[in-house]
Amino acid sequence: MGCPGGAMNRSFFAGVGCSLATLVGLVMFVALFGDNVRRLFGASAQALAGEPAPQATKSLRAFGQNLAYDGEQEVMADASVTAGAPMALEAMPSFANKTRGALSGLATEASSKGGGGAEADATPSRAWFPETFLFEPLVVTDASGAATVPVRVPDRLTQWRVLALAHSRSGAQSGTVTSFTGTLPTYVDPVLPAFLRAGDAVRMPVQVMNTTDTAVEASLKVEVPGALVEGGSRTVRVPARGSVVEYVTVRVATPGQVAVRAALGATDAVVRDFPVWSTGRPVLETRGGTLAAPRSLSLTGAVDAQPGSERVRVRVFPGGLGVLRLELLNASAREDAAGVAYALLLAGRAPQLLTALGETRSAEALKALSTPGQRLKAPVPPEPGEVDVESVRTGLMRATQRALRWSRAPDVATAALLAEGALAHPDNPVLARLGARLAAQVAAAQLPDGTCQGGSGWTLQRLLVATADCTRAVTAAAVTPEGKRRAAFFTARASGALERNRAHVKDGYTAAALLASGAVTGSLRDSLREQVRDAVQRRDEGAAFLPVEEGVVDAAGGTPTEAEATALAVLALEGDAKAPVADLGAALLASYEPVNGWGSGRANRLALQAVVSLFREPLPAQVRVVLERDGQVITEGTFDAQALREVMSLEAAAPGSGGAHTWTVRAEPAVPGLGFALALSAAVPWTQQAQAGLELSVQVPSDAKVGQPSEVTLQASTPSGLPLVIRHGLPAGVHVDTASLEALVQEGKVASWAREDGAVTLRLHPRGPGEPFQARFRVIPTLAGTLQGGASSLMALSRPDLVSYVPPATWAIR
Repeated sequence: MGCPGGAMNRSFFAGVGCSLATLVGLVMFVALFGDNVRRLFGASAQALAGEPAPQATKSLRAFGQNLAYDGEQEVMADASVTAGAPMALEAMPSFANKTRGALSGLATEASSKGGGGAEADATPSRAWFPETFLFEPLVVTDASGAATVPVRVPDRLTQWRVLALAHSRSGAQSGTVTSFTGTLPTYVDPVLPAFLRAGDAVRMPVQVMNTTDTAVEASLKVEVPGALVEGGSRTVRVPARGSVVEYVTVRVATPGQVAVRAALGATDAVVRDFPVWSTGRPVLETRGGTLAAPRSLSLTGAVDAQPGSERVRVRVFPGGLGVLRLELLNASAREDAAGVAYALLLAGRAPQLLTALGETRSAEALKALSTPGQRLKAPVPPEPGEVDVESVRTGLMRATQRALRWSRAPDVATAALLAEGALAHPDNPVLARLGARLAAQVAAAQLPDGTCQGGSGWTLQRLLVATADCTRAVTAAAVTPEGKRRAAFFTARASGALERNRAHVKDGYTAAALLASGAVTGSLRDSLREQVRDAVQRRDEGAAFLPVEEGVVDAAGGTPTEAEATALAVLALEGDAKAPVADLGAALLASYEPVNGWGSGRANRLALQAVVSLFREPLPAQVRVVLERDGQVITEGTFDAQALREVMSLEAAAPGSGGAHTWTVRAEPAVPGLGFALALSAAVPWTQQAQAGLELSVQVPSDAKVGQPSEVTLQASTPSGLPLVIRHGLPAGVHVDTASLEALVQEGKVASWAREDGAVTLRLHPRGPGEPFQARFRVIPTLAGTLQGGASSLMALSRPDLVSYVPPATWAIR
């Protein structure tokens, strides 16, 4: 392919066909990947490559390794094809894809307004730059072994590799590799920062490339709507087979997303975007509830909010089904013991949970894919909003491997966590045996008095919660005669221990944990339920929650989150007509985060069970959600039949929200199974602040230069004996020299460090009485201009409420 928008029609599966010369009636799997996925699949590419042509062998060896040059991307095709059967991978014009969202508006506006005359109208904008742009898990060839896969090639100008892995119905395998290049004779490439801060003025490099054999002279135009651009229009001359770098100054005034459009005559135009961060201290007001009726809430916004920083967001959660779908996709990313246990439990119970919530197709597929040796007869890609069963199966495999690692020599607490998740897979012999072994270990740890675990320094409250966790784990293994006998014996002794210690249960969290274990019945259950009901509190909007009292810990000795306590309250009070379980469920939905769930694996396990048990009713085919401030509509959105399967997020600018205002969230029609979370955010000016002996000062370079190291000096006065954390905000394009940070660790001045875009974090050892702290580290600026740093903070790890702040500084970088 000569350039994006052209057509590629190559028979690159000839090498595959040569290895499968006697096979007919085959299936094809095609996928196009970027750089990261190429490294992941490198080993399988070589294993299935067969004996390709010499050039294909060379390509396969490079697959999965670092590239010899920048910009090479990957197209992977895993296919089953017939001998010598050509398959055409047709590249559809990527420029026709134009842009999406805000980028689409910019590209369209630039063409329609004719700012560059005829050239602007004739220059489509490149704005689609995914790294993974095609994944075809099943491509069936025709009788002659040929198949055609239409491909929309991204706007990235680079070389792509195409990997074909093939297998026949009889099990024969082979593979081959080819490549194609997406480029233009001349093109433009603005070098954008990862971010800017409001008020920054940066010299932005714009690279112009010429791949032809003659020099090129053309107009260069850079536009940034919402920002001031100096030197954005000029004429550039690029030598043959050469490049030039031009600079434009961009000044951004307000936070938000900024799109940059750079056009080179009539030959190329590119649209890219980056965020502009606020320079102020973030403040946040949140509320939550259900949409069983219009909800009016009073929120007090910051009166000194910086211009452009006020925003409002409302997220609507479609009951148990939507949350379950998201958790099935995200659970496998967790690697701690509690997270792995949650991932196993979720995958094992997913079929019955999905069936209970009205989705049978994914439930059947998950049941087949989670059973060893079974696969769907004809797997098909999921419909929009449906569970991707192949992703769930991959996640289950990862969780199983991690569970086996955690189970090599587990303590009782870890065994109790993992047992229930492993036992949720009775058809998987590996997990079933693992769960039975872990449950037996937990049962053997029961003490003669009926409690489980315990140790030096344990409180009675922690011991009771740990006993409840052990009871859940042992009861989960009651599927065999031996497991039932063991569970009955364990539960009887645990029930006696809990009843004897009833008078020592002083808080709602512990009472809820004992109820959720299933080990209490009769009058003891009624007494504990009354205690949980009395401990439940309400927020202004009506949502209910179970607070965690000071000093209360979970079985691991950590402080439980409010979400975990609230979920336990739902499970403890299920079936109690006097309990506000629906309002407790509303609080759970409001605290749900699509990526992190409810936080820890322990909280996720309990909260998901609570949500699914509460919100089983199917939702209407279409629901309109409206957000108003003082009777004026700020934003609105509509769920359709497919979007109801997901979490909807509505976000809008909200200038003028300072002070007290009435916000109303309503659903049309009203739906009890819809939960919402409303967040009003703003940024206010930073002020110097010191607390409880925590004082921090920061000295930044006064004359920094691009590409040259400069020093940052941090000084702190701290109380003795406290581990501390310093977080220093850096301007855009300023990178930390890691060698200087490692030197601080070796000198013993800091315990560890971490870096991210716009900040570096230092963890300090506890200091002696009167012992000051001072550290210097090097930074290297990569952008010139007047750039705002971020605020710096000093915080005690044991007292996160005590924080000392230093306002941001302005860097002048030449």
